[in-house]
Amino acid sequence: MKIIPLTPETKENILENLLKRSPSQYGEYEERVNQILAKIKEEKDQALFAYTEAFDKVRITKDTIRVSDEEIEEAYGLVDPALIQVIRKSLENIRAYHERQRQNSWFTSSEKGTMLGQKVIPMEKVGVYVPGGKAVYPSSVLMNIVPAKTAGVSRIIMTTPPGKDGKVNPSTLVAAKEAGADEIYKAGGAQAIAALAYGTESIPKVDKIVGPGNIYVALAKKAVYGHVSIDSVAGPSEILVLADETANPRYVAADLLSQAEHDEMASAILITTSRALAEKVEKEIQGFLQVLSRREIIEKSLEQFGYLLVAQTLDEAIETANAIASEHLEIVTENPFEVMMKIRNAGAIFIGENSSEPLGDYFAGPNHVLPTNGTAKFFSPLSVDDFVKKSSIIYYSREALEEIHKDIMQFAQSEQLTAHANSIGVRFEKED
Repeated sequence: MKIIPLTPETKENILENLLKRSPSQYGEYEERVNQILAKIKEEKDQALFAYTEAFDKVRITKDTIRVSDEEIEEAYGLVDPALIQVIRKSLENIRAYHERQRQNSWFTSSEKGTMLGQKVIPMEKVGVYVPGGKAVYPSSVLMNIVPAKTAGVSRIIMTTPPGKDGKVNPSTLVAAKEAGADEIYKAGGAQAIAALAYGTESIPKVDKIVGPGNIYVALAKKAVYGHVSIDSVAGPSEILVLADETANPRYVAADLLSQAEHDEMASAILITTSRALAEKVEKEIQGFLQVLSRREIIEKSLEQFGYLLVAQTLDEAIETANAIASEHLEIVTENPFEVMMKIRNAGAIFIGENSSEPLGDYFAGPNHVLPTNGTAKFFSPLSVDDFVKKSSIIYYSREALEEIHKDIMQFAQSEQLTAHANSIGVRFEKED
């Protein structure tokens, strides 16, 4: 990683480079994804089974596509009991945090005979996609299922690709069972997203699809949006550390690398007011690279999307952090809470040197499904709100409507919508 002075030109170039990581930039995959979606929509299970055999190298049938109770019971015997206890502890924290996000329906009335309100209604069916293959993330299973369960979703349907043995990773199954998945199906990739969006003989159509995945999954979710709802089109992971001369360089280096190891497209950025700190962080990074297992991935990530930026002032550093709007933002300064109040755009904010990003990934409770690629400027972390919908409630007595009916009619007539005006006026044609 090179140490670069932060200037307006530097900031503009970095923002432009980071946008190259957006799934929206991978148009060459869209045609293939659209073919898969169309095939599933038309041929349903037949196409789903064929794609599973082609991509996952395993034959699945209508009798084996759904994970059985016996398979879940077997999974519990294969997972380290200590890990199961950790999953349960994490689950308690995640559930407690999300329970505070619940919203209630509300109503208000007046003496004139009106009642207005908002009815909060959980979605009926939600699909949760969980990646398979080498990437096994039971933490993501918890983060996607718990808010849906807390919201009161009636039916949570999980899909995940099977291994070549036709089975699902045991820790994934344990996490899904603990979190409250109602059904689990062996299906992955764009074909699983299509099955959830359109429905097949085996997998029911859902109202919303959430969960991370590769570029094919991301583009499939983007393509079916509108037919069903989705959480977001997630891009590669990213971290930004905002630090001054008081920060521990070894901690900062370790935290930057925690995200760089995800994949070659991940981004790790330090913005600091101290060049001396930047130099020490660079030295610590080189030391860690000698011992970390995913060195090759980390090096490619840092080469393409890693930056050590030196700002003239803390305000300049904060302004740049807001412009980047990182998925994860760590604040390691002398007065981190004061800096936090000036942050407008970030998926999750970690305050102080002991609040390392993996704390949020696994255990603290807030959701780790976060906006990426600058979308923290207008998107929020996955929450209970993502699994409810709201209906407006309107009631007027005749007396209340009579008092304002002419106002409504005048408004409608000004828009030349005479049928609208008539819908009100017909109720008072004898009086008027």
